[in-house]
Amino acid sequence: MKRMLAMTAAAAILLTGCSEINNTIDKAQACLEAPKILTDLGAELTRLKDDPEAMNKALDDSAAKLNDLADKASNTTIKEATDNLAAELGKINVSSVNEAVDTVQKVSSETVTYLDELRKACT
Repeated sequence: MKRMLAMTAAAAILLTGCSEINNTIDKAQACLEAPKILTDLGAELTRLKDDPEAMNKALDDSAAKLNDLADKASNTTIKEATDNLAAELGKINVSSVNEAVDTVQKVSSETVTYLDELRKACT
């Protein structure tokens, strides 16, 4: 009986560990997904340049997607760079239409830096 319980416990631990592994994504997938998130964000910010509230939501949504990607990334360099960009996007708060232009420029600058880090990590 004890042996059966030990085997059941070991199987449960193994299955839990396997499910955690299945939640990660490989480097190639992360290298494809991250630029897509940023391309979508760039298009949204351009479209929303006259709507600070919607722009803030787009920034928050993109930061959340990047956080999710970072949480699943199996490559440490990609994970750290993605976490850093998500944190930077999360700090941005657009309160007026005048700030929207500055925001687009800041996001563009942060994105260029991030994409350079991502390119290096993905090669």
